[in-house]
Amino acid sequence: MKDAIQVRELKKSYGSHMVLKGFDFQIEKGEIFALLGVNGAGKTTTLECIEGLRKYDSGAITVNGKMGIQLQSSSLPAHIKPMEAVKLFAKWNKTKIDYAMLNGLGIKEIEKKQYIQLSTGQKRRLHLALALIGNPDVIFLDEPTAGLDVEGRLSLHEQIRKLKSHGKTIVLASHDMAEVETLCDRIAILNNGNIAFCGTASELTDKVGRKYFIHIKTQQGDNTFETDNVEDTLISLLGELKQKKIHVLDIKVDRGTLEQHFIEMARREA
Repeated sequence: MKDAIQVRELKKSYGSHMVLKGFDFQIEKGEIFALLGVNGAGKTTTLECIEGLRKYDSGAITVNGKMGIQLQSSSLPAHIKPMEAVKLFAKWNKTKIDYAMLNGLGIKEIEKKQYIQLSTGQKRRLHLALALIGNPDVIFLDEPTAGLDVEGRLSLHEQIRKLKSHGKTIVLASHDMAEVETLCDRIAILNNGNIAFCGTASELTDKVGRKYFIHIKTQQGDNTFETDNVEDTLISLLGELKQKKIHVLDIKVDRGTLEQHFIEMARREA
């Protein structure tokens, strides 16, 4: 089976600054593949080169199939209605409208609203619908859940899984490690114009560890603690606070961000 996307020795410079330094990777048909990187790593440039939106200096890119693209900063005229946009995109793509797909994304519920009246989640769903017009084989989603609430994120994750079940190849760009681990088959991490890692989420976890951050709010202020073991650290911290008779107002536990993982990877490599 052919790869959906093949990238070979990709290089791109802006003036004297080389952003992409000649790396390779491939994306298999039917997989959800995440391209990650902190700001300035070259992630957006790589995506734009693959999508055909930006010229690259040298190398080779092959995309096997029709593309659908949802840009992070997509926008439409303020007073256009969702179905007007759908019909316009269908005409551009010379294709029939897939009403089942639109209903699955909840477009019918918002069809009478103007674009300016839509919430962030509704706009995300509309832009995904526009990217799917024409039944593309490869779908690019750049930060698709940015700005969404929990319900909106879960709904969009469900739609992404449905696309995969229909054999679509999905290229996801995100800073959200939890989202990536939940959805993606494989991950490529860009660092300083090169591929620093390419593999599965479990392989990434084996490499960088499971960093957690415990945020504890007390009457004396807020404190954050970094740990690999939430249970033991929480027991120790709460025991110490109880002994000191310090009242706990709030506790929050979260996973490390991509940037924090990146710093850890860079520290180990150094």
